Amino acid sequence: MNWVKKRKIPVTEAIKHNDHPCLTPDSLWNALHSSFNTALHRHVKLNILNEVVHKPLQSWNSFSRYEFKSAISKCIVTSAPGPDKLTWRYWKLILKNDDCLSKIINIANACIDLGHWPKYFKVSTMVVIPKPNKSSYDNPEAFRPIVLLNTLGKLVEKVIAERLQFIVASNNFIHLSQLGSLKFKSTADASIALTHIVRSSWAKGKTTSTLAFDISQFFPSLNHCFLILVLEKAGLDPRVTNFFANYLVQRSTKYLWNDLSSPFFEVNVGVGQGSVLSPILSTLYLSPLLYILKNRFKNLNIPISILSFVDNGLFIVQNKSFFTSNLHLFCSYNILSKLLDSFGLVIEHSKTEIFHFSRAQGIFNPPSLDLSPLGRPILRPKDSWKYLGFIFDRKLSSHKHSDYYANKVISTVKCIKLLGNSS
Repeated sequence: MNWVKKRKIPVTEAIKHNDHPCLTPDSLWNALHSSFNTALHRHVKLNILNEVVHKPLQSWNSFSRYEFKSAISKCIVTSAPGPDKLTWRYWKLILKNDDCLSKIINIANACIDLGHWPKYFKVSTMVVIPKPNKSSYDNPEAFRPIVLLNTLGKLVEKVIAERLQFIVASNNFIHLSQLGSLKFKSTADASIALTHIVRSSWAKGKTTSTLAFDISQFFPSLNHCFLILVLEKAGLDPRVTNFFANYLVQRSTKYLWNDLSSPFFEVNVGVGQGSVLSPILSTLYLSPLLYILKNRFKNLNIPISILSFVDNGLFIVQNKSFFTSNLHLFCSYNILSKLLDSFGLVIEHSKTEIFHFSRAQGIFNPPSLDLSPLGRPILRPKDSWKYLGFIFDRKLSSHKHSDYYANKVISTVKCIKLLGNSS
């Protein structure tokens, strides 16, 4: 809504880190930096990528004028600028000059050919914003770091990201179950796919059980060495992998908390949440995981389907017995936890949910999923389940989904009435 202005971070609660309140700016910066870089010393098993097929080598041509003009035409002039304070409005004017455009294309081609990303583009500002609908904001994990980069570097990143999407889509490196962070994919696709699976199981006289999980601090946890090996597996030109080997290292950022600004910190793990390259790099990082999971499920004869949307994953099993379904979900969750550890990733177990779809009449009391043998909680099914913005009930009726969003619309209209006499 256009009358909503910048919202200040809540100041009613003191941020706590390691059970100690942050009473000075320095303690706040250290708490934020350590929380957003927890994966720095996490070990990964690089040899696990031997289980993934190496795609044929793809050529990488020089950038064209069309790619840059197409990329900047989609940029929104109101987006927040990086440390250079240059907005897209200025760059759109600059790139109308053919000489300026040619020089920028030469810079981009030189970066790929030399395997080098200038230090000027590695400096960023990290804006810390609160995650919505949290019960408490006294913990750094209740906040999300959004990276703001120098605008010219973002333009080159946009062109590279567009090229990467084309290459990995054309050689089928992206797993078919990945529906997030990709062109022509959306939350609606994931919802439609899930609905189709549920209805097809009902046609066979079976019920459908789902187990939703979330990867903790996904973007800040990507291991750089592991990511470079994944890019090689994807069949990218050696010049491109050399470029990313330099692109990912020796980065520095400063944190912005309301009007407070921190000194610069080195960032040696993860990809910046807010960078246009982060979605495709994170998708590539997860692709080998899904291929390996599928092979292990097949070898163990576990009939599990997978849907993946960025850091949200979903196991789907069809069976006539909920107890059998729970057994399959238990085994798959155990395999996933161990495999994610090899990738340097961790499940946020507090967000794991189970939900059963059934057309059974009368009282419906499906069994809980006991994960306590794995040191995890007991998951109890709810009457409704919110997944990627869609609210499902066990019979796939849209009543609760419609009620929820109708109430949001009515609340918005009532808020608009309060502004009737304002300027």
